[in-house]
Amino acid sequence: MNDAEDAAAPEVATPERVAELSDNLDAARARLAQACTAAGRDVDDVDLLVVTKFFPAADVRALIGLGVRAFGESREPEAGRKAAELRADTAESLAFHMIGQIQRKKAKTVGRWADRVHSVDSDRLADALDTAVAAALDEGDRHTPLEVLLQLNLDSDPDRGGVVVGDLEALADHVAGLEHLRLRGLMVIAPQTETPEVWMERAASIRVGFLDRHPDAVEFSAGMSGDLDEAVRHGSTCVRVGTAIMGARPIRSP
Repeated sequence: MNDAEDAAAPEVATPERVAELSDNLDAARARLAQACTAAGRDVDDVDLLVVTKFFPAADVRALIGLGVRAFGESREPEAGRKAAELRADTAESLAFHMIGQIQRKKAKTVGRWADRVHSVDSDRLADALDTAVAAALDEGDRHTPLEVLLQLNLDSDPDRGGVVVGDLEALADHVAGLEHLRLRGLMVIAPQTETPEVWMERAASIRVGFLDRHPDAVEFSAGMSGDLDEAVRHGSTCVRVGTAIMGARPIRSP
């Protein structure tokens, strides 16, 4: 291999890092299976979304080799660059989810690479994503509508992302009426002011009424490394696990 080819070779994780990720992934899968059993649910009913934000593409390549196909990201443009790089050098079908807050000015790029956005919380953001997806479809950068979840603000803290309960139905109707978005369900992040059990119970109660009005929007993205057990018990269909699999955030992000 010449110098140019060697320079272009994708970065790969060390054998030690691959082994660490493999052990952590096995442990997370076992924990999820145990939580599903305790809740009387089938483990296949709950997706494990590995959150790879802040971590390099080499780690994602290692996870692909371990059978992972869906990844959660939260920073743009880092996420878009990572998704493009990984899709270009693997034949596997990969899904990248945007799980973090989105500035409207960045909706244009998110609409090109994201398979699902978990954090829609306003009409204006939904409109910006719809416009971005329309452009991406026209230009051949994507071939499907964008799946979206509405992020629910459980404690009405104005500094926290998400739509408050009183505005949820209006936002859901707005999103459902957009041509290039597909309303798939709800996302929650449990605040720190009460136990996870309190917040997950509240979210599940809100979801009952939401499903009455939007029966096809069945996805419920709830639960992270610290509270996935409570989330599964209250109906989560997707747990977002980062630290328990990836380890501590790098001191310097890529």
